[in-house]
Amino acid sequence: MAFAVPFGLPSALAAAPAGGEALFVASQQGARITRVEAGAAAEALAVAPSPAVVATDAAGRLYVSHPDGHAVTVIEADGAARSLPFSGQAFGLAAEPDGRAIYVGDWSGNRVLRLSSATGAVEGVAAVGRDPANLALGADGRLYVAEREDRSVGVIDTARMARVGGLPVGEGPFALAYDPALRRLYVANVRSNDVTVIDAAAGRVLATVPAGASPYGVAVTPDGARVLVTDQHAARVTVIDARALAVAATVPVGQYPEGVAILGDRAYVANWFSDDVSVIDLATLRETGRIPVAEGPRSLVVARRGPSAEAGR
Repeated sequence: MAFAVPFGLPSALAAAPAGGEALFVASQQGARITRVEAGAAAEALAVAPSPAVVATDAAGRLYVSHPDGHAVTVIEADGAARSLPFSGQAFGLAAEPDGRAIYVGDWSGNRVLRLSSATGAVEGVAAVGRDPANLALGADGRLYVAEREDRSVGVIDTARMARVGGLPVGEGPFALAYDPALRRLYVANVRSNDVTVIDAAAGRVLATVPAGASPYGVAVTPDGARVLVTDQHAARVTVIDARALAVAATVPVGQYPEGVAILGDRAYVANWFSDDVSVIDLATLRETGRIPVAEGPRSLVVARRGPSAEAGR
């Protein structure tokens, strides 16, 4: 069952511009979710210890996994927060657009669970490969799972909550980004230092693109033209031309970059060791600034806020 979260949400965090979007950053060591708007950090929400992954749905709710706390925090668009207990080691997250259900990867249990976001009740369980990392929802009710220790991406039929296939990728697949326009899946492989490009509609690998040293996060621009990949050990972002499937540029950022997200004409990169977020101008492909946040930023997500989001609840 759901239970109240023993911490409050600053009103500034919930009050984003009507109908707008905001960037939210999860800081693991600092146990904070920070809202970023107009190139600056707003007040931060104190959450349960060690938040790992933050995700969202179409209504602007936030979902935060806590691997060590065996829980998922749910933050409504109006700021109300609650916690859903989780029997395993919650890590990867994905939410149905309507927010009725969330998918949670159990890192130590080699499974993905579908939970009611209202009550936390388990609605289905799919066995997957070893050490499931990040998740991504695709088209036609398919959920993709980075199976880190099996060098594969599992494909789950969400209607049946069953793994219906797998695709070979590089070593240590960790991050996923799905492009709905081209129906492509981009997989960052942290140990083989490359990105696997998958035609999700056909279920086949299109290419493998080198991506620096320990690629950890991946995001696709809204037009599908570019793929941005963080290079942990190189302190930079590799930019891949999605048409040529080749590296187009590299952009220096902060120390040990992990998550990456795109909002408008900017990309934002969580720098775990330098406790800040790099801002990249997508037109010039240059870092234009850094935003200090709580200690250990690792995951980012863009969420919708305002009356248009509230109408969908």
